[in-house]
Amino acid sequence: MKITKSIWLLAASFVFTFSANAQTPVKYTGKKATLPQAELQRWSHLDLVKDSVPGMSVDKAYAELLKNKKSKTVIVGVVDSGVDIEHDDLKNVIWTNTKEIPGNGIDDDKNGYVDDVHGWNFLGNAVNESLEMTRIVKKGDDGSQTYKDAKAQLDKKLKDAKAQKPTVDMLDSAHKVVSEYLKKDNYTVAELKEIQTTDPKLNKSLRIMLSMSAQAGPDFISQVTEYHDYIYGQLDYNLNTEFDGRKVVGDNPDDINDKSYGNNIVFGPDKNEALHGTHVAGIIAQQRGNGIGGDGIADNVQIMAVRAVPNGDEYDKDIALAIRYAVDNGAKVINGSFGKSFSPHSQWVYDAIKYAEKKDVLIVHAAGNDAEDIDVKSNFPNDSKDNKTEFADNVLTIGALDVTYGDKLVADFSNYGKENVDVFAPGVQIYATVPNNKFKYEQGTSMASPNVAGVAALIRSYYPNLTAKQVKHIIMDSGTVIDEQVNVGGDDSNKKPFSSLSKSGHIVNAYNALQMAEKMSKGKTKKLNG
Repeated sequence: MKITKSIWLLAASFVFTFSANAQTPVKYTGKKATLPQAELQRWSHLDLVKDSVPGMSVDKAYAELLKNKKSKTVIVGVVDSGVDIEHDDLKNVIWTNTKEIPGNGIDDDKNGYVDDVHGWNFLGNAVNESLEMTRIVKKGDDGSQTYKDAKAQLDKKLKDAKAQKPTVDMLDSAHKVVSEYLKKDNYTVAELKEIQTTDPKLNKSLRIMLSMSAQAGPDFISQVTEYHDYIYGQLDYNLNTEFDGRKVVGDNPDDINDKSYGNNIVFGPDKNEALHGTHVAGIIAQQRGNGIGGDGIADNVQIMAVRAVPNGDEYDKDIALAIRYAVDNGAKVINGSFGKSFSPHSQWVYDAIKYAEKKDVLIVHAAGNDAEDIDVKSNFPNDSKDNKTEFADNVLTIGALDVTYGDKLVADFSNYGKENVDVFAPGVQIYATVPNNKFKYEQGTSMASPNVAGVAALIRSYYPNLTAKQVKHIIMDSGTVIDEQVNVGGDDSNKKPFSSLSKSGHIVNAYNALQMAEKMSKGKTKKLNG
């Protein structure tokens, strides 16, 4: 499920406090008191020592290690909600299947997908979908523990969503009243403060929106909209056992051999719904140094768009086939910024991961946004059936960092796990492409994962002789060591050593990784253990 926990956490705090967790200019312990906008937009590229920001030292790597160095184009599969392949900052880095003749309605390369020029859309016209727990409950009580767990979680989520609905409605109503008064849907905090009124309804609405703006910052109106979409999406689709989002696809999701479905429109039926995948693609590959938007991590990659993640939980079948599609069409890195708590056909995905390993493809996956220990509570897909022993060595699972160094280093939503999270990377306030030539800050392990996928692609581009397994362990072994006690789940009273939250105990460092890749490429080191 691609929506992060942070949207409703923000508004949920609004219900009870009207003032807690206000988003102010970023402050941290370091050389500067605040992080300027120009640096915030690319903080994941910065260096901890030089810039006092827990970035990945990408700029340092380009300046000192990669200047005038030749590279090989690497294809990165983005398995996600779809990608706006027409975005000005992405259109020049989109993969093209040269074996297909566009628009002729023929499967020229005979791979089973007609006119798959830039990738494939396994969801067809589907947009909204239920959660996997909802689908399990819908099938009925089979007496299994899985059903009982799914039913308990569904009941809890429904209760929470219904409890938040009055707040959503209150915010919607307040926004509508203020919008009608100002005769515009978008307005600023300054415009709110200028309103002078004795009208009780307007006055109440004004106070509500000012309180919301104090928590959400300048982007408060979009936060209200996103909160509405999230809660109503939960109630209408995600948690609704009567809703069937799959019927428009036309396949049997419980039959892995039923493969003739989907289409070649890789941003889906509504380009705006491809926001998540477009953002992910931008983090990896938005063009560097062109003066618009942000910069991607990798400078010589092609993005293969594989749409398989709806507004809800992905189907195991779609993910398994999406991985195989990306592998078979030349991807050397696959990013998966999705995840869920239940996986009834997990073996299909496990088999696809092992297939990718056999074909020397690295999979980078988001750890999830529930502030949970995924050594205890599984987050699918994963590379261990028992949460202890890996069945493949080509998967990197990524936790998210905040921009603030110190005890708040780990993003308050990020999952963690000494065995099942491999490494941490920037995942808060990440600036990248969104549909229709726009850019936006987003957060989640969904953003941390493509940061690492970009570093992996960078290594594979400049050191193509290295294997997926080698690149995985280079990223883990070369990361920056952090000797800090950090908050877990955003809880000041729950502190753990940062080193205990992932297998490596590191944060990703592109500069160090490329140095290690250089040595390994020349046979000067054989260290592979995480």
